[in-house]
Amino acid sequence: MSADDRRMSQADLMSWRMEEDPVLRSTIVAVALLDRSPDPDRFVKMMDRGTRAVPSFRRKLVESAFGQTPPRWVDDPDFDLSWHLRRIALPHPGGLDAVLPLVRAAAMTAFDKDRPLWESTIVDGLDGGRAAVVLKVHHALTDGIGGIQIANEMVDFEREGTDRGPLPESPPPAGPASDIADSVNWYLSTAGSALSRGVPWLARSGLRSVTNPVSALRTALKTAGSTARFARPVVTTRSPVMVGRSTVREVAALDLPLDALRRAGRAVDASLNDAFLAGILLGLRSYHARHGAQVAELMTTLPINLRREGDAIGGNKITLARFALPLDVAEPVALMHRVGRIVRSWRDEPAVPLSSAIAGVLNVLPAGILGGILRHIDFLASNVPGSPVPFYMAGAEVLRYYPFAPTIGSAVNITLMSHTNHCCIGINVDTAAVPDLPVLVESMAEGFCDVLAIGAGPDELPPIETTLSVATKPGTLIGPEDRVPVYGGLLRG
Repeated sequence: MSADDRRMSQADLMSWRMEEDPVLRSTIVAVALLDRSPDPDRFVKMMDRGTRAVPSFRRKLVESAFGQTPPRWVDDPDFDLSWHLRRIALPHPGGLDAVLPLVRAAAMTAFDKDRPLWESTIVDGLDGGRAAVVLKVHHALTDGIGGIQIANEMVDFEREGTDRGPLPESPPPAGPASDIADSVNWYLSTAGSALSRGVPWLARSGLRSVTNPVSALRTALKTAGSTARFARPVVTTRSPVMVGRSTVREVAALDLPLDALRRAGRAVDASLNDAFLAGILLGLRSYHARHGAQVAELMTTLPINLRREGDAIGGNKITLARFALPLDVAEPVALMHRVGRIVRSWRDEPAVPLSSAIAGVLNVLPAGILGGILRHIDFLASNVPGSPVPFYMAGAEVLRYYPFAPTIGSAVNITLMSHTNHCCIGINVDTAAVPDLPVLVESMAEGFCDVLAIGAGPDELPPIETTLSVATKPGTLIGPEDRVPVYGGLLRG
């Protein structure tokens, strides 16, 4: 492995540097609900295989003493798989509601940075003999799509198991490296990569400037303007309601049928992502209305996937686009179309291929300045395509797979992961911005019901199931009776 491969990418470095401010902690938590408890021995072998397939799960980070060189991944000489694997049992049977407090605690707890940045906990004792796996991983290790790729290297597609051949050998440890030499190699490699991309671009630009100078100037100005839009600071929240920021989190989940959400989009020539974002915006519109506020738009951060065929699995292959989405459109069809146009325009921005360079510039800024930008984002949203087919963990079928992505300074992160025919939506809120999570969840359910109604008849609205981790009174726990279906935006016991 080359020295530059051992260094964090600029995107990874950005998520790592955020940790200087605990409000910006970049912890991803995922919950797999299982139909039974996984076999302990098979589970250990599954996780062992995963760490061999993705060596970064056996490495820790070491800060560089030289300039702006990113931290270096080094093999953990004390790597102990058993330390990363835990198993607990619930004191009383419950469903997802009984697991979410564990998710909340994981999202609020920092990693031990002297060890690889992940943990996995089996939770036994759920009702009906079910179980769950709570996976906690730092964003510097992977993004959502990378996490799905990693899971595909580990899980089975039959209950009895999938023959993947013999267990791979443990990755050989890298020899001792001089930090000075490694840093010099990283700078040379970065410069070489920039030249390899820049020289052909300059050659093409130079040719265009000779053959068509007006077009060349227009392209240069367009790229410069796009770069400025990607890097521009956000100095205030657009929401007058979700303004506070803290280190306290609460989580909740929504379940809705994947086919229903996809059908709603297709019915009006929109995408599933358009329908997903429209449901969020309608929910946030309702939430603000309940607080007596009318807002024209909110600032969002939306991950744009940069993965290409042949890229290594895992890691962060995304860029984060920050832009405004409308909150003053109440009609779902018009909202889906408008959202689709805005998102497509940002995905087509000329600066998207330059995202690594832009991240490098932002990483030079003091962490406080970067944090000041992120603290003024109103919400994050992400849509992660999951598995279209059932899969198993050590003999247990995964019934649902919920993602709880970090708020990274925003008021709320709402992430959808599809699993077979389910939309599993994880909601992670900063309680200083959203102190009334049940109100937000009910508002979100109403927003998605309005979207689903586009593709369904009046008597065909599918249920939206909500699950909360918060209690109605301090010091109490949510029980199964608090898990209620939502029909047409009306809560029914």
